[in-house]
Amino acid sequence: MNGRYEVTVTLGEGAFGKVVECVDREKDERVAVKVVRNLRCFREAAKSEICVLEEINKLDDDNTFACVRMLDWFDLQGHVCIVLELLGLSTFDFLRLNDFLPFGVEQIRHMAFQLFRAVCFLHRNKLTHTDLKPENILFVCSDYDLEYNHETRCEERKLRSLDVKVVDFGTATFDHEHHESLVSTRHYRAPEVILDLGWNQSCDVWSLGCVLMEFYLGHTLFQTHDSKEHLAMMERILGPIPVHLLKQTRKQHLVHNERLRDGLSSVRTPCEPLKHMQRASEAERQLLDLLGCMLQYDLCRRITMEEALWHPFFIPLRKRKQRS
Repeated sequence: MNGRYEVTVTLGEGAFGKVVECVDREKDERVAVKVVRNLRCFREAAKSEICVLEEINKLDDDNTFACVRMLDWFDLQGHVCIVLELLGLSTFDFLRLNDFLPFGVEQIRHMAFQLFRAVCFLHRNKLTHTDLKPENILFVCSDYDLEYNHETRCEERKLRSLDVKVVDFGTATFDHEHHESLVSTRHYRAPEVILDLGWNQSCDVWSLGCVLMEFYLGHTLFQTHDSKEHLAMMERILGPIPVHLLKQTRKQHLVHNERLRDGLSSVRTPCEPLKHMQRASEAERQLLDLLGCMLQYDLCRRITMEEALWHPFFIPLRKRKQRS
């Protein structure tokens, strides 16, 4: 492609097009190339992503924050092609490969600290990712060792490195830009988006809260494709949605007598309330406390990324950083 990139294998495909691994003949290194379908809507999203990635490269020229680096881009017969650094498996693909065994609390702490710093960097620069999910969080290197777990009596894949990066900035939105009313992939969508109350950077905080819960549980927190059931599952896990939010919603068909219509009877999937989840260690107690702060319905009460980085859950990492 472009007289420079030799395709070796397809890494993934989606509605947008496909991602292929290539050898950059000029630099003799492996890269990932996102080849976008030649349709107007996808081309526009790709051009928007290029603008965002150029801005990230400029603002983070030391590659300090865990956001994927764009190396080049070009147009190939109407297909926008974005050249990116080559990363490993997504956190979702690794969970699937590992039979959906949850990550340990220490693993979550290490990954979360990188993700929070990355998203905090985006927010400080007036940018909201809007589509944070396990598929869009990739390990820098997903090499692993097989270890036998005597408790589960099966082999587990243990990652050699827990370094991660955020990818897919196709729907990232600057604060001054038009905010589409519907953002985020369903399972990671914040309540204010479902209720059409308008959204801001804190929708990323909610999405990351859902992601960390998925790492902790080994399965998606809100496994549904229906808005009414989604909100009812939130109530089952987090408690009632505040009345003032239900009063303000433009989606009044979801509400009856200032309550969620049909309420908890809409839930078809078993859900355990957050306050009932076992806290076997102080680290787990801190993690679940942090998640409770992230999964707040009211934007005024939801923790910011800046505040989250100072939560007690991250004290061990901050101490380690100070010593180094």
